[in-house]
Amino acid sequence: MSTVIKGARILGDEATDILIEDGVITAIGADLSGDETVDATGLIALPGLVDLHTHLREPGREDAETVLTGTQAAARGGFTCVFAMANTEPVADTAGVVEQVWRLGREHGYADVQPIGAVTVGLAGERLSELGAMADSAAQVRVFSDDGKCVSDAVLMRRALEYVKAFDGVIAQHAQEPRLTEGAQMNEGPLSGELGLTGWPAVAEEAIIARDVLLAEHVGSRLHVCHLSTRGSVEIVRWAKSRGIDVTAEVTPHHLLLDDELVRSYDPIFKVNPPLRSKDDVLAVREGLADGTIDIVATDHAPHPMEDKECEWGAAAFGMIGLETALSIVQQTMVDTGSLSWSRVAEVMSANPARIGRATGHGRPLAVGEPAHVVLYAPSVTRTIEPADTASLSRNTPYAGRELPGRVVATFLAGKPTVLEGKLQ
Repeated sequence: MSTVIKGARILGDEATDILIEDGVITAIGADLSGDETVDATGLIALPGLVDLHTHLREPGREDAETVLTGTQAAARGGFTCVFAMANTEPVADTAGVVEQVWRLGREHGYADVQPIGAVTVGLAGERLSELGAMADSAAQVRVFSDDGKCVSDAVLMRRALEYVKAFDGVIAQHAQEPRLTEGAQMNEGPLSGELGLTGWPAVAEEAIIARDVLLAEHVGSRLHVCHLSTRGSVEIVRWAKSRGIDVTAEVTPHHLLLDDELVRSYDPIFKVNPPLRSKDDVLAVREGLADGTIDIVATDHAPHPMEDKECEWGAAAFGMIGLETALSIVQQTMVDTGSLSWSRVAEVMSANPARIGRATGHGRPLAVGEPAHVVLYAPSVTRTIEPADTASLSRNTPYAGRELPGRVVATFLAGKPTVLEGKLQ
C-alpha cells in the first residue's frame, strides 16, 4: 500500500505532496497519487518527534503508565521514538529488563521505544550497572541515566563516563546535589520562604553541571544534562561548549512555560523535579534554546496515579505528564514569539535528540529515500486541555483548562499511521 499526503507544508514551507511506499518517502512534489490519500491542506509536516526523556513506568508501576499507553500518548503528541527512563520496578539496570521494555515497544507499534539503562545498580549510586551488557543487548542501549536521582559520587560519575566511551554511549545526568536539596519542595527564593516550603536552590543544579562538564572534558566523554532549569545552568553549558567539551542539554516544555508563582496555589500538580523556577529562569532557558546552548526539548513525561497527586503538597509525588502537549508549548513559547522557526523545531525535537541517543533511522529529514516518520500539525487551531482527554493512564497535566495553540492531526511511524484526524489508529 502507498499513501500520499496531499498539500503538506514541509517545515512550514510551500505546500507539496509526499508519497510514502513501504515505509519510505519515495517522492515529493505536485500531483502525486497513491492507494490512500491524506489531506494535509494547511498542515505543517515535521519529521517524527523524538523524546529523549520519557517515563513509561513499566515494569512495576503499571497503575501509572504502561509501554502501550505511554507510546499511544507519544503518538498523539507527534512522537515516533521515545527513550524510556530506567527508574522502573525492577530498575532497568540489566540486559534482561531493557530488552523487555524494548520488545514491548516493538509489539505495540505506536512508537519505537529505546530503553535508557541505569548508571548504577538499583539507582543506589554505589556501583556501576551492567553498562556493557545493556549496550550489547538486543536493545542496543546507548543512553544511561539514574534520572530521579543524581550520580553524586564524583568517582563513580568519572568511571561511568570512561566506561561508555567504549561503545559511544552517553551519561544523562539528573543534576541535583542531594545534600543541598534535602527535603526540598520548590524553587528556593523569596516565595519559598513566604509559602513555608523548603527551597531547592539553583546552585544544587549548577554545581553538579559544573563538576560534570569538567569530568567529561577530563576523560573525553559525552555528557547530557537532563531538564536544565536555571539561568546559571545555561551559562555553564554555554561556557563548556565554548571550550569544546562534548556536552548536550535539554529543557522541558514546562520549564519553558511555567514559573514558581504557580506554587502559590499549593496545588501538587505543579510539584516537579527540578522545580518550576523564577520568571527570569524561564526567560533564560528560552534564550538558551533559541541560541543553541540547549540542544533539545525533552518532555520528562512523568505519569502518576491520582492518589499520588490529590493530596497535601508535602506528600505528593514530583512530576507531570507532557507528551501530548509538548509541541503546542514549543509553538507558544518559541515559534509564536519568533524565537524558533519550524525547521529549528525539527532540530530540537527530532534530529538532535535522535543524534544524542543514537536512534538510528529517526530524526531524519523529510526527503526522498528517508524513513517515513512524519507528523502533520495544525498550528492555527487552539484547544483547551482536558485531563481526561489523554491516552496516558495518568491525568497529572499542569495545563488543565489552559488554551494552547496547535494540534497533532496525524502521525506516521515508518509509513504506518498511528494517529489520523487526531485519533489513535
